Amino acid sequence: MTAALFRHPQFEMAARPKNMKPVMFSRYEPGMEYGTHVDNALMSGRPPVRSDLSFTLFLAQPDSYDGGELVVESPAGDMPFKLPAGSAILYPSSSLHHVAPVTRGARIAAVSWVQSYVRDPARREMLFDLETARRSLFEREGKSREFDLVSKTFANLLRMWAEL
Repeated sequence: MTAALFRHPQFEMAARPKNMKPVMFSRYEPGMEYGTHVDNALMSGRPPVRSDLSFTLFLAQPDSYDGGELVVESPAGDMPFKLPAGSAILYPSSSLHHVAPVTRGARIAAVSWVQSYVRDPARREMLFDLETARRSLFEREGKSREFDLVSKTFANLLRMWAEL
């Protein structure tokens, strides 16, 4: 699963993954929940991982259970997620979040934590946007002077911001 995530273009663009903790699987049945928390900043292991990003990969179809939403708190309010099986949500490990109580069926998910080459979330977002624009430009116009300039800027920002 880890290798597949690292190969996924959107995951790679959004996370810029350097290290990841082994995936853990969870099963929540009626009456089970996970209270509000923030993930540990540093995860032990070899190598230790600074948790910049967390993810939940949903493994059960949303209509097979009630409740069990991943709820990520934000300044705009609580954001609940209950995605189709095989879909994942990637969010800052620094966010308060919880799993709502399951009232029917079983919520099955895989979770893990990612250390990014780019620690700062605002910089990761800029790189994601720039890479998205770069790919769109190439699909629309092919290799061009503009594509080369955007590619150069993307590479140089990544070089400036990456932590090895």
